[in-house]
Amino acid sequence: METIISTYTSVNEQAVKTWYKAGPVEAFPDNGGVCVKYKDRQIAVFNFKRKNTWYACQNLCPHKLEMVLSRGMIGDANSLPKVACPMHKKTFSLETGENLDGALDAIATYPVKVADNIVYIGFSE
Repeated sequence: METIISTYTSVNEQAVKTWYKAGPVEAFPDNGGVCVKYKDRQIAVFNFKRKNTWYACQNLCPHKLEMVLSRGMIGDANSLPKVACPMHKKTFSLETGENLDGALDAIATYPVKVADNIVYIGFSE
């Protein structure tokens, strides 16, 4: 059993109380995102294959309050993984949630782990 945990998150991993089963690895495209629902939240989950790392963040872009980040383009700037909103290209760090354009609030990020080919998202409540 191989477990991969992506620790880039604004949530302390020791504070994770729930690991939500988001789906099988093959349900997530390489170098792209998928939206999953957890309770009343939409979460964007990214398989950043080029970096061999998984990321999760809120799906809501704070710029125009649209649920679109899972459809955004992922990449990196100076080795910092980021997602660009597909609507207006506002960019956010996938590690910290920080708005890289500087004008918007940060987005929520969540820890991700992969165990036995299943993707899990960590929540602190």
